[in-house]
Amino acid sequence: MRSIRSKTKNGRLCYGTHPDFDRGASLIRLLLAGIFLFGWTSASTDAAEINIGYLRRIDPKSTLSRIQTPADNDGIAGARLAIDDNNTTGRFLNQQFSLEDVRLAGGANAVAATIALVERGVSLVIADLPADELLKAADAGSPRSLLFFNVGASDDRLREEDCRANVIHTTPTRSMLADALAQYLVWKQWRRWLLVVGSHAEDKLYGDALRRSAKRFGARIVQDKVFEDTGGARRTDSGVVQIQRQLPVFTQGAPAYDVLVAADESEVFASYLPYRTWDPRPVAGSAGLVPTSWDGSHDQWGAVQLQDRFMKQFSRRMTALD
Repeated sequence: MRSIRSKTKNGRLCYGTHPDFDRGASLIRLLLAGIFLFGWTSASTDAAEINIGYLRRIDPKSTLSRIQTPADNDGIAGARLAIDDNNTTGRFLNQQFSLEDVRLAGGANAVAATIALVERGVSLVIADLPADELLKAADAGSPRSLLFFNVGASDDRLREEDCRANVIHTTPTRSMLADALAQYLVWKQWRRWLLVVGSHAEDKLYGDALRRSAKRFGARIVQDKVFEDTGGARRTDSGVVQIQRQLPVFTQGAPAYDVLVAADESEVFASYLPYRTWDPRPVAGSAGLVPTSWDGSHDQWGAVQLQDRFMKQFSRRMTALD
């Protein structure tokens, strides 16, 4: 019991005890005992192991230039850095994280790889897969309580008619990216769009998303054109010159527009659009002003320290997939 000092009615000081101090002291002793018991229990038990799989396709992707070719560790590098960070703090929570990289090439089966991961004790999978393969893998993992994180497929249908309960999406959809771009262009008062869409299926999906966003945010598409991929060699001198010569003429005679918006996920022509349009106009979409979930200019919420650690460990800059 702790003594306290108080004044009586006649102004004299008196000493005594107060029950609140007894309860407070007991509570402190109880908390100290709990902390000691927790520390002793944590030290005496094995760390909880969380096994994570990284499932990805490594088939080469055609790009307009070698500078744009993704690094071999694109995506997995960010996961490895996250594992290192989690294991640093995991020591205090008695947790240990591990990462297994599973590469699929050619005709490799994503379903078989998923089942193999489960058999090796993996409970979480980071999936960098096309939409159809992701759905098959998720269906195979569902009865086995496997949780997927979609980091690569931006198809809107994965959140709509093809939604799966065991798939969490961290990559933005095409509609999200198109909405972000449209809001900025409208804010800049670039409301008149010349829309150029590639001839591949992915290009058309992105084009559809851009059309919806234009209507949603009050932009107007003054002309909607398709750039056909004729199958020429992208990296040969003749192929490059051919596309470069086509673009000024391709954009000639268009109605008055404020910005050219390109949908070219297949990377056939969009990178050649900036500074090559017939009229001097900004370019957005798949080239020029590109909507993305990550950019190296981001420097808030610890991003500078994160990028410094990433650069030191992998000798390159982070990408959106990382």
